[in-house]
Amino acid sequence: MDSDRILPGAGPLAVSVDAQLRERVPGYVLGLIAVPDVVVADAPQVADRLAAAEDALHAAGLSKADVSALPSIAAWRDAYREVGVNPNRFPCAAESVLRRVAKGDRLPRINALVDLCNAVSLESRLPVASCDVGDIQDELTVRFAHGTEVHLPLGAPEAPEHPEPGEVVYADARDRAHSRRWNWRQGDVVKTGLGRHRLLLTVESVHEGGRAEVERALGQLAQALTGLGAAPRPPQVLDGAVSRVELFAGLPATSPAAPVA
Repeated sequence: MDSDRILPGAGPLAVSVDAQLRERVPGYVLGLIAVPDVVVADAPQVADRLAAAEDALHAAGLSKADVSALPSIAAWRDAYREVGVNPNRFPCAAESVLRRVAKGDRLPRINALVDLCNAVSLESRLPVASCDVGDIQDELTVRFAHGTEVHLPLGAPEAPEHPEPGEVVYADARDRAHSRRWNWRQGDVVKTGLGRHRLLLTVESVHEGGRAEVERALGQLAQALTGLGAAPRPPQVLDGAVSRVELFAGLPATSPAAPVA
């Protein structure tokens, strides 16, 4: 990807949590880090961190049931049931990666940003994701789906889907859903590939005391990003007291891209 091209979506992006979702799952915490302009590559230090997180989980010897019983994961399973999703069929993102590694596997290596998020997810036991928001304008809201939204599946954008009515999704102002079943699956529009991107990193929790763990994971992400040469904006947290924040405000339309390598 041309590192000198003008990034789309250069204006502010408001991120919010809908009040109806907050009422159903009052303990939901959403941590955010905006990275205005970064060139994503590969990074040996991130690969080493992910391998160390996998090794630690292998050594812990957790069973599938043990993973499901972890406090942060058990709370997600309860939250999924609360919004009508079977967590056995559709586990949250953190449970998916933890289960895969706990049984002795290793995660696919994608690139520095995706691998960093997977490493921090394994370490924190929280859903952590990197989202390319260069094509998202104005608003991104975590809310219940109407069923009319369009979701382009990861790796299969030519086969659009519609989320079920009442399903929790990350939806934008163009009525596109960029996730399915909350954080079970990410959509193709927001996938983080190699090259130049405007990124939003997310960390989520629903368990008691989760805000402190979200803040800790955000701090680890920010430190790692800085070490990789990126320039993340200060972390923001949405919880019961704050339901909406504006990100990427006060930035020029273009800026030098920071390489992550």
